[in-house]
Amino acid sequence: MWRIWQIFHPQRTLVALAVFLFVLAVLIHFILLSTDRYNWLDAKPAPATAAVTQPVTADDTRLG
Repeated sequence: MWRIWQIFHPQRTLVALAVFLFVLAVLIHFILLSTDRYNWLDAKPAPATAAVTQPVTADDTRLG
């Protein structure tokens, strides 16, 4: 493994890796934004659903 770091400069290698991963992440996000299914910016808000609530009684043994 030490021979690899004699060939490649560690700081340049890590900077290049970070830049590559950032560009890859941006590319993936733009690909997702270009689809209808995964575009979270232009998506219409989901319809509000009613919450299901149950009254708590004194004889409810599920509480503890």
